[in-house]
Amino acid sequence: MDARGARMFRVRLVEAAMPTGSRDPDVLLAWILDSMGLVRRKSDGFSVDDDQGALHRMMGLTFLAEPLRGWDAKSISDVSGLSQTGVHHQLVKLREAGLVATQTDDRWHVYVLRGGSMSASMELISAQSRVILSQRLGALSSYVSDSEERMIVPSEEEENDFRIEVAEPRALEEGEGFLDALVHDFGLNGERAKKGDELSRKMLEELAGSGNAVSLLALSEKFGESRSRVQRSIERMRAAGIVERVPMLERLAQDIYAGLMRQSDARGEDWLMTRGGLGRLNDSVSKSLITGVRKKSLDSDKVQEILKQVDINAQRILLNTLGGRMPYGIRIAGKDGATVTEAVMRKAERTLRRMRTVAQRLDESLANQEN
Repeated sequence: MDARGARMFRVRLVEAAMPTGSRDPDVLLAWILDSMGLVRRKSDGFSVDDDQGALHRMMGLTFLAEPLRGWDAKSISDVSGLSQTGVHHQLVKLREAGLVATQTDDRWHVYVLRGGSMSASMELISAQSRVILSQRLGALSSYVSDSEERMIVPSEEEENDFRIEVAEPRALEEGEGFLDALVHDFGLNGERAKKGDELSRKMLEELAGSGNAVSLLALSEKFGESRSRVQRSIERMRAAGIVERVPMLERLAQDIYAGLMRQSDARGEDWLMTRGGLGRLNDSVSKSLITGVRKKSLDSDKVQEILKQVDINAQRILLNTLGGRMPYGIRIAGKDGATVTEAVMRKAERTLRRMRTVAQRLDESLANQEN
């Protein structure tokens, strides 16, 4: 890769807790580099460890010290102590992420911090990220089927740490489809994906076309992959805000029925009424269930009918006391493509806003140091 020519924009947005109250430029710079996915954080907090050291040191000694000096690779190498190969590698990352720009003077290439300050650079990166991400999500929208039914059950998705890659459209590789490229460019394949790995694309296509939540087991069986591999791929999509986890309420009665019959055989009716949780229900409900268990006349439909008057939270507790777990599924995070786009853009803007705030604080801290 050539660090000198024009590079396509590509940045990773990684949501992280703000470095609240800190005015230490090293801490603030470490947070920014981490939030742009330019370094891998090995531990919580924003101390500058060995992994961050090279890029952090280079940025601090060159582009933050003299943003518009016009640094060439040799001078960066001399000041930072990095080899020219190492400098080249870091410049490629900085230029792709939009932090640094190239200026050509005859045959010489020099580099500057875009906008002349970290806050100005972050404003430019934010503007580019918003436009490009909106365009790419718009392209994804065409694959999302409209379905009000899909969203009937309210989401219980906890706020995950948002993480997505924002990249301009690139030339397709041989055998690569448009959706394959989108999935790759959003970072949904993971960092160690093998060439031609289509699992994430297939699952996203499946979920985008489904009117209902789909369980991990069903996805695993459909695509012949291990549950753990399916789950890792789904977690990347959840972090990007494109899919979400939702309780599969339609399976609740089925799982309660299975729990009742299993525990009746293993522990008996007395246990069901006490530790099994039936005693906590309305008398008519518990009697109907116990009678059905005794006569072996229950099925999941009858359980569903009996439990109709019991609220969902009480049904969940009953399932837990019977030794079961609430069944969850995965669905696309909106009734249509526009809703998904809106949800992802909202999370991206929150992350970008934090990055702009910390960049402004970094500039102020550097100015105070000079004074």
